[in-house]
Amino acid sequence: MIKIKTNYTESEKTEITKLLRTTESKVMHRKYQVIHLHMDGYKNIEISKITTLDPQTVGIYINTYKQHGVTGLIPKKPSGRPRFLSKEQERLLYDTISAKSPDDVGFDGIMNWTSKLACQWVLKEFGVQYSENGMLDMFHRLGLSYTRPTYVLAKADQKKQERFKEDFGAIKKTHRRQN
Repeated sequence: MIKIKTNYTESEKTEITKLLRTTESKVMHRKYQVIHLHMDGYKNIEISKITTLDPQTVGIYINTYKQHGVTGLIPKKPSGRPRFLSKEQERLLYDTISAKSPDDVGFDGIMNWTSKLACQWVLKEFGVQYSENGMLDMFHRLGLSYTRPTYVLAKADQKKQERFKEDFGAIKKTHRRQN
């Protein structure tokens, strides 16, 4: 193997050697190994054979290190798909769902938010179409949770309820005796 002359400082070589020995990440170890071998004078094609990486990948690692140093080798968090709604629109959605009922925003006679209703509201307000599952993901991201409404009769007669419970209990006992 033919070694080529490189012009790296001793502090750079020491830093890469230390990182190579201390990193726990396999990906970062391989990147540091590429740089270390290049500092030792190996050609890219030889480094690719030693590390079983594509020669183009080896070149990318070396150029990145030369341009940005060690920090350039650290993988960046993938950005992911862009959001359909802006932060302000998400805030408005959150405020609307948490403070208003569907009836307040134009869904006559409906008192509880569902993902389907929220999808309709977002389409009407912002012109953005969401699936119900996508809206449930949005709820989760915004810290909203879905609960089913329970109804309490405000004018329920307590005496009638107690009498029903007694009558129902008696009916259940009678039914058990017949079987």
